[in-house]
Amino acid sequence: MRVVQEARAAARTLARATTDQKNAALRAIAAALEASRDEILAANRKDVEAAQAAGLSLALVERLTLNEQRLGEMVESVKAVVELPDPVGAVLRSWRRPNGLEIRKVRVPLGLIGIIYESRPNVTSDCASLCLKSGNGVVLRGGAETFRSNQAIGTALKEALRASGLPEGAVATIPTSDRRAVDLLLQLDRYIDVIIPRGGEALIQKIAERSRIPVIKHAKGVCHVYVDEAADLSMAEAITLNAKCQRPATCNAMETLLVHEGIAPAFLPAIITKLRAANVEVRGCDKTRAIVPGLAKASEQDWFTEYLDLILSVKVVASLDEAVEHISRYGSAHSDAIVTSDERHARQFVEAVDSAAVYVNASTRFTDGFQFGLGAEIGISTDRLHARGPMGLEELTTYKYVVYGSGQLRQ
Repeated sequence: MRVVQEARAAARTLARATTDQKNAALRAIAAALEASRDEILAANRKDVEAAQAAGLSLALVERLTLNEQRLGEMVESVKAVVELPDPVGAVLRSWRRPNGLEIRKVRVPLGLIGIIYESRPNVTSDCASLCLKSGNGVVLRGGAETFRSNQAIGTALKEALRASGLPEGAVATIPTSDRRAVDLLLQLDRYIDVIIPRGGEALIQKIAERSRIPVIKHAKGVCHVYVDEAADLSMAEAITLNAKCQRPATCNAMETLLVHEGIAPAFLPAIITKLRAANVEVRGCDKTRAIVPGLAKASEQDWFTEYLDLILSVKVVASLDEAVEHISRYGSAHSDAIVTSDERHARQFVEAVDSAAVYVNASTRFTDGFQFGLGAEIGISTDRLHARGPMGLEELTTYKYVVYGSGQLRQ
């Protein structure tokens, strides 16, 4: 409770900080992460060893693992936020009423944000930097499996804030791995303005059910790539392999490949051979298994499943409409792609698929704040209210009306 109260007070101070002050603090954070490299990596090694000893999945261990490259990416992500425009104070719209009142719609911070997440220690610095630049305080509660890593990163963040003159309480890490702390956090609606969960489906559902605080959900990513009858097959192969294999433990990785029956006999044998060479377990519908014998049969549950692993479901469809219907029924409104050279088919897919990100001839792996040019990201919202898709700086603000008058009275 004390940590949250301090963060609330610090958030009020941070909301009034200038862009120069916030950028100076971000530069200090990037420097502190670099200076604390050895301590952070040592803490992460202990987390990885404990996770392996506990028998956690390879996918989860991969997600929580830091190395020199990933730590370097964390630093660069913070630096990228420095270069982004400060959204706070931007006038979205202004107008003058007949009585002389001047009304302005102005961006302001959300306030104090609670972020509950699993596995990925880079979320700690990514979210802290975005919240700081957008003038929000933040309370960070990572998973028990990355407790040591997050505490080491949090220490570096606080040192940087202290050195830059901003209140160190503006970035708070919960100092316990006790799961009961999450339940307590979700009841603190007097202090926390919004909760943003990032993690598995069970975590998201639990938080949405128990929270007294508004929740922006970052739910699972059952992402699809549809290879149209008018697809360039070499392009389709490259996109398929990237979307599934480049980093399979992420929410924007493809989980289901849909292939038009007109090109399935030419496309599936070659792509499945390459997928198997990349250690992907392929599960297919009956039509897929008839074209490529020896595949496991995809169950009804497979079409709903976010594997976060080197597993892929494949279905042959009779038409673009059937592909869209499949995505509508089984997808999670995260990221879905079509590979086609037919502009009419591309337009039809874009208009019909209601996902946060819809791609034409590109991998779903691009659904990412950094890749979209937003700097780091808080996460990828699959909600429709307030924010959708990668949440960057603007999505961490709301607005208020500022009204200038000269003594007007309502009659």
